[in-house]
Amino acid sequence: MTSLRDQVALITGSSRGIGAAIATLFAREGARVVVHGRDAKALETVQARIEAAGGQVLAVTADLTRFDQVEAMRERIEASFGPVDILVANAGGSPVRPGPVELISEQDWHATVDGNLTATFLTVKSYLPGMKQRGHGNIITLSSAAARRPNAGSPVAYAAAKAAIELLTKDLAAQAGPHGVRVNCIAPETIMTERNRQEIPEHVQQSLVANHPIRRLGTPEDVAEAALYLASDSASWISGIILDIAGGSVLL
Repeated sequence: MTSLRDQVALITGSSRGIGAAIATLFAREGARVVVHGRDAKALETVQARIEAAGGQVLAVTADLTRFDQVEAMRERIEASFGPVDILVANAGGSPVRPGPVELISEQDWHATVDGNLTATFLTVKSYLPGMKQRGHGNIITLSSAAARRPNAGSPVAYAAAKAAIELLTKDLAAQAGPHGVRVNCIAPETIMTERNRQEIPEHVQQSLVANHPIRRLGTPEDVAEAALYLASDSASWISGIILDIAGGSVLL
């Protein structure tokens, strides 16, 4: 399959985990892939794996909460590969452990919101104008099951930031659609990335399985396959959706 042949795809936060899986699959499908992250050594590993499989890949670093760095990254990508056709705004995470709202420090709140919502906003702000001008483009944002249902045990700053990304996605879809740009969002549940396998004890993993009608936890490849579908022409009349990759555990 070469469903993304000759398209340029930027996947932010792709030095490991979900982002790395998306980048690897997109390269296999023929895209010229740009991997992004803050860990240069981890990026080199992903880049080497894609190149070994015959893919075209460029590794870039940037602080996505600083618009000047986002713009500099875009200019480098365009000079090397050309304009970005597919943007997967995957970068983010929860730097704060779950706890009562009143115990969240202002610093932790801003770090979480900036690392997820602001980073997504600034990345889209940089790439959307060119997509609209060219009359085509595809943006995929990343939310989380934490934003899909109230949960007293969830990291509230992270959940709030991800919920805001979902609304941003819908607004972007309405604004950008007339210009030929599709915008969708993926909301994964518990995904067994390498980090989660290390940090979540085995007995907790087993208890989490019971919360999913499909009795297993998700893999980065589950999310990557969903991203590939949304990025491909098979989803050419789909925009503005939130796609739950959750094993049936999010039923709205």
